[in-house]
Amino acid sequence: MPDPDAPHTDVTPPPTPDPDLLVDFTDVTLVRGGTTLVGPITWQVELDERWVVLGPNGAGKTSLMRMAAAETHPTSGTANLLGERLGHTDIRDLSTRIGVTSSMLAERIPDDEVVTDLVISAGYSVLGRWREEYEDVDRSQAVETLESMGAEHLADRRFGTLSEGERKRVLIARALMTDPELLLLDEPAAGLDLGGREELVARLGVLAADPDAPATVLITHHVEEIPEGFTHAMLLSQGAVVAQGLLDDVLTAENLTAAFSQTIALDRIDGRWFARRARRAGGHRRARE
Repeated sequence: MPDPDAPHTDVTPPPTPDPDLLVDFTDVTLVRGGTTLVGPITWQVELDERWVVLGPNGAGKTSLMRMAAAETHPTSGTANLLGERLGHTDIRDLSTRIGVTSSMLAERIPDDEVVTDLVISAGYSVLGRWREEYEDVDRSQAVETLESMGAEHLADRRFGTLSEGERKRVLIARALMTDPELLLLDEPAAGLDLGGREELVARLGVLAADPDAPATVLITHHVEEIPEGFTHAMLLSQGAVVAQGLLDDVLTAENLTAAFSQTIALDRIDGRWFARRARRAGGHRRARE
């Protein structure tokens, strides 16, 4: 009996990937244990776009990100990343072109790892120090990326001594170390207090406004964590797409209500989004400026 989780073998000659599409998924699904975790999804991310992928626990957000990070292959469908087709390219060639942050990555970092060494190691596609000495250009670039996240003062600290907010900013700096074409942020504000969240969201807003910054995909449960400058959104629920497209079109009370199975009221104040449960049934409100 064929393995239901095994990637589908497509004998059709693949079309030439579009180099302007950093993510180009067509009817992609991911199946584990006979259960479809996400899909089928068709999704494209272009060079200058900043995406937020939003949905409740179990919606398939992290499964989608793992495919976008080339960490796992889809069970079916066609997945092109950075102009290369998954299954037809060496994923090691993509590792320095895609910057990734996640809680799983943070858990693998030794407490005694020096922040500068941690950031530099991204350029060598390893986690942790592996050389006795790094070149001055490596250290200069590491400090520069730390500075972009307001974390340059942490350069000589040990990772285990950092606060949760400091760790998040250091890990994003590490993801930026290789000047990636695609930046994937899996719940970067998870576990932060209000001050830490606002500091991080502000930094990500500055990054989003930088025309030289990589295309970005941010995964979150909370609309309050969407930085200013993000352009597109995808709403997921139970592995399926509720809506996707331009942020202002997708992020409505009606769509959030459908995704989270709660009657949601939504507001937008000074470019930021705020959601809450509506006080009475039928109290859907579109976001107001």
